[in-house]
Amino acid sequence: MTFSHIVSAFFTRHLVTECGLAANTIASYSDCMKLLINYLCECLEIDPEAIDIQMISPERVLDFLDYIEKERGNATTTRNQRLAAIKTFFHFLARTVPELMHANERIQAIKQKSSEHHPLPSLTVEEVVAILACPDPSTLMGARDKALLQLMHNTGARVQELADITIADVRFDAPATVTVTGKGRKTRVIPLWEETAEMLTHYLELRKQLGIDSEHIFLSSRGGPMTRFGIGRRVALHAKAASAICPSLQGRNITPHVFRHTTALHLIEAGNDIFVVRDWLGHAHIKTASQYVEVSVERKRRALEKMPPPDGGKPPETPQWKQPAIMEFLTRCSRKERYVA
Repeated sequence: MTFSHIVSAFFTRHLVTECGLAANTIASYSDCMKLLINYLCECLEIDPEAIDIQMISPERVLDFLDYIEKERGNATTTRNQRLAAIKTFFHFLARTVPELMHANERIQAIKQKSSEHHPLPSLTVEEVVAILACPDPSTLMGARDKALLQLMHNTGARVQELADITIADVRFDAPATVTVTGKGRKTRVIPLWEETAEMLTHYLELRKQLGIDSEHIFLSSRGGPMTRFGIGRRVALHAKAASAICPSLQGRNITPHVFRHTTALHLIEAGNDIFVVRDWLGHAHIKTASQYVEVSVERKRRALEKMPPPDGGKPPETPQWKQPAIMEFLTRCSRKERYVA
């Protein structure tokens, strides 16, 4: 069985039929496989048709992971996601081609790379306002982008969820809502601000005037549904334009996922329950939503540090006669003073 036949069987028979994975998850596996194939072709100077499964050794997998992290600038989390996809592929191989069981064991033994905990990137209200002000709603593309950004901030939807929204998913009558289809084909209904509904109505009216008819709401300049990559490019474009009037945006990589984090964080800071945030964003587990509480607390802490206390920040002095001996000892230890009994 050739490499191309194995890959084809992995996607059609295993991921789709046996696992029943969602289209977005399969797309992620496909992206990983394309990256791996291109990497092998470049390193070995061969065409994709010449690839043999024996060429994908544990050492080469590690080199590939280093490549996407160092050369492509992918985060450690993305590196680990790619490794997980490769492990799933080799697990399938071991069942299909018994001779590859040993190779599968070696691939499965590759450990995920630990990553530092970084606060989730998000936007302030002022930064969101600056980005939303960039598109010109008097033009078709400007009206589309403004409606897109407004809906993105309103819903916190994943970028593919936004690309998949159809006109039938939106209820324009008060109270306006949008039905979003997420991972595992699970749907959730999200209320819309009046401004969001008005911006969507304005964009669709411009489309109608130009004779544009499509069930999808957000269309590319060619008339087809926008892709997640196209949406990402528009977000980056307007964020860059907004940086001219909002310096805090300069040099930052603003993506649809940053808007998703922003929506969650703003919901938390507005006093909403964490379970509301979980359902709003379509998270399967409460633990995923709880990370936004941590970010909110951290932002409040940083704000507090900028405001000096009434006494100028000097700690109150404790009279020597009230200082317990053990506390004095620990204080000296923390100052790296030598303790003499």
